[in-house]
Amino acid sequence: MMYDYLIVGAGLFGATVANRAHKEGKKVLVIDSRDHIAGNVYTKNIEGINVHQYGAHIFHTNYKDVWDYVNSFVEFNRYTNSPVARIGNEIYNMPFNMNTFSKIWNDVFTPEDAMRHINEERKEMDGKEPSNLEEQAISLVGRTIYEKLIKGYTEKQWNRDCKDLPAFIIKRLPVRLIYDNNYFNDKYQGIPIGGYTKLVEGMLDGVEVRLNTNFFDDVEGYKKMAKKIVYTGMLDEYFGYQLGRLEYRSLRFETKILNVDNFQGNAVVNYTGHEVDYTRVIEHKHFEYVKDNNKTVVTYEYPDDWDPSKEAYYVINDDKNNKLADEYRKLKDKEENVIFGGRLADYKYYDMDDVIKNALSIEL
Repeated sequence: MMYDYLIVGAGLFGATVANRAHKEGKKVLVIDSRDHIAGNVYTKNIEGINVHQYGAHIFHTNYKDVWDYVNSFVEFNRYTNSPVARIGNEIYNMPFNMNTFSKIWNDVFTPEDAMRHINEERKEMDGKEPSNLEEQAISLVGRTIYEKLIKGYTEKQWNRDCKDLPAFIIKRLPVRLIYDNNYFNDKYQGIPIGGYTKLVEGMLDGVEVRLNTNFFDDVEGYKKMAKKIVYTGMLDEYFGYQLGRLEYRSLRFETKILNVDNFQGNAVVNYTGHEVDYTRVIEHKHFEYVKDNNKTVVTYEYPDDWDPSKEAYYVINDDKNNKLADEYRKLKDKEENVIFGGRLADYKYYDMDDVIKNALSIEL
């Protein structure tokens, strides 16, 4: 059978394009090398709890069209992302806000008090343009917060000294002079009731899906099966690494079922010190309302160096990799009847809403 679209990858980008094409009456085949749909947002029900198998995913957006689109498949709850950070025997609210500042400095009660401390500590960066992540963090919040809540977490996450990381990474951390623990500023926020797999199942309803199917086992054969290819895998892999390998970061997860109702009292606890190797502990029952049943599922998340035997979770947007990615993009632009999309195929960091927005916007 000749398909109109062969979609490589059943994550959010691939599923959105598949849904659009199917609605237009096109013949669509989705393939995925994994044994499940939904990519890295895959959730699995364990002990009545929807477990985020590849780390915590909280949907947030300012795009009303994207919010309406995902809600057309499944209802979302009103979950608000409010992680806490632990270093040693201390707990701090995230993102950096008045609750954080008032705990770090016991004479902070107002925004003016907090800014007095922060500005005093920022002075070491006076007249300097931040050239790395450490300097950027100090320029934003001073050395105390940097050393307690940023340095260890970030170095574990990237396996690099903060002085060797680009400054832009830290710009994603919100800093607020209000008593508000909501991590995101977006107008819409929540988690699909029943899990992300339920969302993607809705998107792929009526679409042919083949799992445990690797596009690279027979690239030429698969290309002959469809008029157009939608590719969501690694950009360099598509081109056979002919210009060299791009770099990625991977993750390792250890998930445990515990015989307690409530292990840590929050969905996400970041561990910002070097005294433990994991960066965060996720207790999944707090993402959705789950009746106490003397069971909880927790996941320890460990950053990991990537190699071809491991899943690629994050692109590394430093100068070296960006230059190589630009060269691959020149090859991509020459490909006929191939649509590239998603984090790995674009070699860019995207939030989930950006992935869906891009998939809704491309010309089919």
